[in-house]
Amino acid sequence: MLILIAGPYRGGTNDDPQLMEQNLRHLESVALPIFRLGHVPMIGEWVALPLVHLAGSIRPGDDIWNEIQYPVAHRLLEKCDAVLRLEGASTGADNDVRIAKERGLPVYYKIEDIPKLVL
Repeated sequence: MLILIAGPYRGGTNDDPQLMEQNLRHLESVALPIFRLGHVPMIGEWVALPLVHLAGSIRPGDDIWNEIQYPVAHRLLEKCDAVLRLEGASTGADNDVRIAKERGLPVYYKIEDIPKLVL
């Protein structure tokens, strides 16, 4: 499965770059375990952040950032097979879960609940 990892990135940081980086590292901390279960991990920021930079965004929440950041996750959800929702307050991640459920995708809340791919 292609699994979108959803959780806090900007939320609760007051746009502090160091806190946002810590949140990204937390999201990334489950990527390798997902891969080792036989799946492909995906984090929206892996796609969105380079695009936001290339488009000329100056700060989180500016018009360019808003044009790209959340729509990337929504487009990824059209390709993903499941979502892993990490703990923590996040409007964006909550929206990802809502979209996933509307599309009938499984939503996991613990890595232990993701099935291991049998080869």
